[in-house]
Amino acid sequence: MNMAIWMREDEAIRDDVIAELESDPEITDAARIGVSVHNGVVTLTGSVSSYPQRLAAEKAARRVDGVKAVANDVEVRLPTAGIRSDTDIAEAAVNALRWDVQVPDERIQVTVHEGWVTLEGDVDYWYQKQAAERDVRSLQGVKGVINNIRVMAPRISPAEVKSKIEQAFERSAELDARRINVETYDGKLVLTGKVRSLAEKEEAEAVAWSTRGVSEVENRIVVSP
Repeated sequence: MNMAIWMREDEAIRDDVIAELESDPEITDAARIGVSVHNGVVTLTGSVSSYPQRLAAEKAARRVDGVKAVANDVEVRLPTAGIRSDTDIAEAAVNALRWDVQVPDERIQVTVHEGWVTLEGDVDYWYQKQAAERDVRSLQGVKGVINNIRVMAPRISPAEVKSKIEQAFERSAELDARRINVETYDGKLVLTGKVRSLAEKEEAEAVAWSTRGVSEVENRIVVSP
């Protein structure tokens, strides 16, 4: 594909990403987010007033057809009223985890430095890891979350894992299971094939992670609009 065609496609993707940001009700600071595109790779810059908005901006960009990857360089600049001490944030995070029945809070450690929350420990399921992150990322004063929680999956046969995931793909309304292949190598789950969007690729990985027995996923699926 020649450079002129690439440039036209990149301009179209940029326009679509901007429109997606502006139409997302979770993003109130869309006008402060810059968007650039090169060969299908979107770079987001600028600043927003909360961490959830930063995440929402990245998700919005990933939903756009033609986007192959997203570099999220958006900064979180909290308003003065939203600034809290690391001690306050840590206490709030511990309480949020304690009140979530999905999360084994006694197995999770919380560290806060300059508004960034780091989660460590281990859980039995991927959804528990995601739930822990979801509990803390919207707390007032949080600028970002580093999720280092490990998923300690039970021992089951690779063939059983593969079968369960293939069945899950077939049940999902968001995925075309015929275009996705599942293989297991040395305890690792590998996804290959082609999907129509980055969001669909991520949905396939999320379905894989939510299956009991999965502790590692390598997503080699190619986005081919």
